[in-house]
Amino acid sequence: MSETNELAEKLKSEGEKFYAIFAALTDDQWQIEVYTEGATWTIRNVLSHFVTSERGLVKLFERIRTTGEGASDDFSIDRYNAAQQERTKDLPPRELLEQYKEVRSDSVAWVAGLKDEELEITGRHPFLGMTKIRDMIKMLYIHNQNHYRDLRKALK
Repeated sequence: MSETNELAEKLKSEGEKFYAIFAALTDDQWQIEVYTEGATWTIRNVLSHFVTSERGLVKLFERIRTTGEGASDDFSIDRYNAAQQERTKDLPPRELLEQYKEVRSDSVAWVAGLKDEELEITGRHPFLGMTKIRDMIKMLYIHNQNHYRDLRKALK
């Protein structure tokens, strides 16, 4: 199996796992606070973040792949996340869940369509800085795993 197929399969299986976890939440659980430092984020906000960050990152990855241009030097993750939370604030959890399923499916398809040598293309990631597309893809699932760890603590 090629490296791109392995990465795509990992994203697919992780996406299915998270979809099932979010789909099993009760209406009350969506409002449980996960982060309270700075802006308060509930479990619903975390799912919104999964959707909007992954959607934006895969667009960035494609731009890096095709043009070599990455995130600008003045890009602010905090400003981006705040703007995306504002933009999605009225979406109900079930709509966000369907968007997550679609975004992850698109991500898996994008990764599966890469040639292994394209994993070596370097560009500027907003968090990692200058790095290879391979590491950016890996960060998609590491990022979600980190938030899931915090979400799990909030649910206990």
